[in-house]
Amino acid sequence: MPSDRDYPLLDRRRFLTNSSMALAAIAGRSVLGSTELVRGRPAATETVEVETAYGRLRGTRQRDLITFKGVPYAGSVAGENRFKAPPPLKPWTGIRDAFTPGPPSFQPSKPSFGKEEPFPSEDCLVLNIWTPAVDHRRRPVMFYNHGGGFVVGSGSTWYQDGSNIARKYDVVVVASNHRLGLLGYLFLADIAGEEYATSGNQGILDIEAALKWVNENIEAFGGDPRNVMVFGESGGGAKTACIYALPTAKDCFNKASIESGPGVHMSPRDVATKTTKMVLDELGLSENDVLKLREVPAEKLVEVQGAIAQKRPGGLSLSGGRQGMVVSQPGGFIPVVDGTYLPHHPFDPTAPAISRDKPLIVGTNKDEMAFFLLERKDTDAFTLTDERLQTRLTTELGPNAEKILATYRKSRPTASPADLYVAITTARAMWLGSLEIAEKKFSQNAAPVYMYMFTHSSNLVVPGTNHQLGAAHATEIWYKFDNVDLEAPKDPNNPSRPGLIGTDADRRRTALNMSEMWTTFARTGHPGAKGQPSWPAYTLPKRSTMMIDAQCKVEDDPFHQERAMWDALSS
Repeated sequence: MPSDRDYPLLDRRRFLTNSSMALAAIAGRSVLGSTELVRGRPAATETVEVETAYGRLRGTRQRDLITFKGVPYAGSVAGENRFKAPPPLKPWTGIRDAFTPGPPSFQPSKPSFGKEEPFPSEDCLVLNIWTPAVDHRRRPVMFYNHGGGFVVGSGSTWYQDGSNIARKYDVVVVASNHRLGLLGYLFLADIAGEEYATSGNQGILDIEAALKWVNENIEAFGGDPRNVMVFGESGGGAKTACIYALPTAKDCFNKASIESGPGVHMSPRDVATKTTKMVLDELGLSENDVLKLREVPAEKLVEVQGAIAQKRPGGLSLSGGRQGMVVSQPGGFIPVVDGTYLPHHPFDPTAPAISRDKPLIVGTNKDEMAFFLLERKDTDAFTLTDERLQTRLTTELGPNAEKILATYRKSRPTASPADLYVAITTARAMWLGSLEIAEKKFSQNAAPVYMYMFTHSSNLVVPGTNHQLGAAHATEIWYKFDNVDLEAPKDPNNPSRPGLIGTDADRRRTALNMSEMWTTFARTGHPGAKGQPSWPAYTLPKRSTMMIDAQCKVEDDPFHQERAMWDALSS
């Protein structure tokens, strides 16, 4: 999973609010406030009040969009509640202002991802809502899980702002913060006992609590609690895969989209327990002292999380077959297959039966790994010669390298060595796991699954090379939120850094296509966009895949030679 804090548009330090907004009809339990000065808001800003099950909230209306930010959806998870499932939210009296984002989870470097967003905090269970109107019209609800692996990120990241799709497509967008890293996924049940049975999955249970809050309250915000789509990219895609397989969340949503984060497998219970023992050792605690973890400052636990990552023996192994990401070594903090809350891997041995009737989108970007190589400043990967490519692949793939490379050279005869390397590593990291999810979902013979590949290429030239970034990991986020015209926040430490998505003229058309496809899926369960080909469901052996660009096209079994080769290696 990516760490996106080291690149300009993925460090998420500021949040732009210059997107267009719209007029809302106010009815039912909502009340239009005056143009008063409220907690430092400009005198011309209109406020809107909504009654929730827990008390009144006051949000902001700017033109034709209403926003509520930093809304709590559960109780405190500090102190005695650390490492436990989120407790219920306590009602409040009076009116609670929801003008600015709440804090994201504690994470390395204490980043800020958006305008007016506070530094991370242990008490981070808040969400943001973007809605055209609070009029009880029951609009589709799009519930987004932010990326950043399971260790960094925020629901207030500036380029994931839900304003444009909410007002253009008449949907309600929700994004939550939830516990991350060690605080979100430390597994204690095998050491601390039944009191901590939910530990190891507290971050996922936070998301479930946010979904339950949405089910209970979203109608007051103009949303339909019976039509909720869960979606997410990268780590958010993997979180979505877990929610798709979480029995206690099955009644909270109706459809899902797993994007560039094929969470086929999560951490086995025994591996997670070994990780916990590594944490105790790092702190000089015995297993008998495990409850002292509640007293360790959160900042110290984040330091321990980093130290454990540095010691991790072997990390994540990427299989050469169809198994996606397999957690084979302790030291990572991700959801745990505990046999109870997460009874099995999200998509192993099968797609989750509890979601068999929920339509699903799954897919990847064409050049996923280019992002990670850029983030690591691996200039050599973008300037490979044939000889250096062969050497790299032999090191990474062992005896299979020659067969894999020969297949890709045949399938892509004009590709450069750098292009071949990106394609091969992208398949191993993302594409194969996404195919596995699509195949297993199809095999349920129930709700449809739709496969895509985002192919629109960024014309950003990788610094120090002549290589364009292409359709790299995370670049599609701007497109599905229709935010390609948002300007990146200025980085005072490096004002000359380029924008990740580039400047090509076709980016607006691509954004219209993708944002309409996703919002149409949220509304109907079948993705589509005007002027583009009909998107057929994924079936075997046809394997229809929507290639998303300024002009989309449907391809049956794209890169079939490569897929067949990987299948043969895994059999």
